[in-house]
Amino acid sequence: MEKIINETNEVLSTLENTLSKFDTAQINSVPFKGSWTAGQLAEHLILANSGFLQVINGSAGETDRPADLMLVQIKKDLLDTDAKYHSPKEIYPENKTYNQAELLENLKQIREGLSKAVNSLDLTRTCVSYELPVYGFLTRLEAVYFVIYHTQRHVRQLKNIYNNLNSN
Repeated sequence: MEKIINETNEVLSTLENTLSKFDTAQINSVPFKGSWTAGQLAEHLILANSGFLQVINGSAGETDRPADLMLVQIKKDLLDTDAKYHSPKEIYPENKTYNQAELLENLKQIREGLSKAVNSLDLTRTCVSYELPVYGFLTRLEAVYFVIYHTQRHVRQLKNIYNNLNSN
């Protein structure tokens, strides 16, 4: 349990720390053609991770398989830097001006909420309020790791955006 809490806090803190490095103008600057801004990337993670937090805290049923069955596949898919995915419309960020302080506060609240959920819930139970395309219904454990791996993927992209904006 402590390992999951540490991994969750580490990756979400890394996200917050990386976003904090951007200056106000850079948050909404497109670093290269076809890229989201840092603000859009952060908003995407806020939408996705807060959605997963709701699912984790939502209705859960008995699990009729190993609670970690999908972890290897989720990790393989989300950490594959060659794979390109299209964001579902529900978590697609708006093209607008983002406020860095608001983004950071939302990310902090999600980090705290996930930490609380990991500490207090039975992670072996299956989340039944939302079925993911490809994966189906995830256990709470798998959902937490989906957040971890999804965030790791985008932290890498956020660092790339930062480096691109600061290389000129």
